[in-house]
Amino acid sequence: MQATGDEFDDRDAASSESPYASIIDRLTAADDVLHAAQIELTRVLADAGRTALERAAAATSRPRGMNSDMEMRSIAAEIAGLRRSHDRRAQNEIDHALTIVDDYPAVFDAWRARRVTREHVDLVVRTGCGIADDLRPEYEQAAIAICERDIASRVREPLRNLAARLRPDSFAERHLAASAKRGVWVTHGDDGMSELTATLPVLIATGIHDRLTAMAQSVKDARQTASTRPDAAGEAFGLPTSAPGDEAGGPDLRTMDQLRADAFGDLLLGGAPVVDPTYGTDAPGPLGAIRARVQVVVTADTLTGVDNAPAEAAGASLIDADSAREVAARSATWDRLFVDPVTRTPVETDTYRPTASMRRLLQARDQHCRFPGCRRAAIRCEIDHTIDHALGGHTHIFNLAHLCQRHHSMKQFTKWQVRQVGGGVLEWTSPRGRVYREDVPVPSVCFVPEPVSAPPGRPGDPGGPPDDPPPF
Repeated sequence: MQATGDEFDDRDAASSESPYASIIDRLTAADDVLHAAQIELTRVLADAGRTALERAAAATSRPRGMNSDMEMRSIAAEIAGLRRSHDRRAQNEIDHALTIVDDYPAVFDAWRARRVTREHVDLVVRTGCGIADDLRPEYEQAAIAICERDIASRVREPLRNLAARLRPDSFAERHLAASAKRGVWVTHGDDGMSELTATLPVLIATGIHDRLTAMAQSVKDARQTASTRPDAAGEAFGLPTSAPGDEAGGPDLRTMDQLRADAFGDLLLGGAPVVDPTYGTDAPGPLGAIRARVQVVVTADTLTGVDNAPAEAAGASLIDADSAREVAARSATWDRLFVDPVTRTPVETDTYRPTASMRRLLQARDQHCRFPGCRRAAIRCEIDHTIDHALGGHTHIFNLAHLCQRHHSMKQFTKWQVRQVGGGVLEWTSPRGRVYREDVPVPSVCFVPEPVSAPPGRPGDPGGPPDDPPPF
């Protein structure tokens, strides 16, 4: 996401947006102060750590390793006292600052120049653990380029992929070692509540969450439509679904998190939802038929076993090649995407209505809601005409983009505006006139098909490629 903050007319501040003008100005000034303070704090902490190491190296009263540890503990305790925090936390902050300033100087310079944020810096450093010293400069430059394209929460996977390519051991080897640590733990908390934690392969964890979300939404929708039929609505999953005294029933009062948790407990304890409000009785119904949907992007070479490069569970994380091939073997259909060899984005398709092929192309391109900062998976979003169809907007992939319901409604009913500037890149303009650039998500893995002999023409034209390319 890239903002060009001053691209608006100050005269607009006197208009209906004037109450926000001073707030934006104050926020900008406060952000400048905070940025300068964070940079200086990092430098000070790094200097503290460097001084402690230098003093330890000059001392001879204790073994060198003990000297450095004692000096670091001492300065950390002093800093913790001044900042009213724990000395272990202060020591961790010193170590982190030393790593940023000394081991990642290019990233630190990019942060000083405001090309990246503090969140980007922390993510680059954490992800870079395990990369050899001689490869770190290459990792730094590539990581900065990735971070400049988007906010920190949306560059985590590209950074992981970059680090994976530079590490000496393969992703398959690391996944095998990590999968051996899978397990389930329970931590008992206060007020009669506990936390159940599971460490699982990405595909399984993503599928579980997707199925629980679909079940929760079905329960909520069924409870809404059954508000005039309280006998059919019931108490989904054995828990109350209406407010005390609401005898006639009504919208389900539970949040999506609560609904997911209730479905999770029922499925594990009973093997099926205790009550299916989408069916209306205590019997197997549509809710139990819901299955998880996980979108997997995999290269042709990985699929056929030519290489073992990791695939990607869209909106989640990388998965190992064996798991991707296993999922492929169970899938009834596979779609081949035509990818531009230069931009690596799907080739445009033009049709009156979004076809199934177009929807798949858009899902592969967008991966998530295209409002800056939103990570809701594309399969849970709506396809929006950037230029409304009622206003003459065409139905083709460069006038379509996935938006979640929240941001789709915001586009329709507020003064936020959006336009596509080519290549699937969206440019959002806030009511105050600030411009935010939403680039096409960078796929973790993609492939460029071999050139094929095909007459020129758009999909669907006589002699052109088919509307729905054959599976590969």
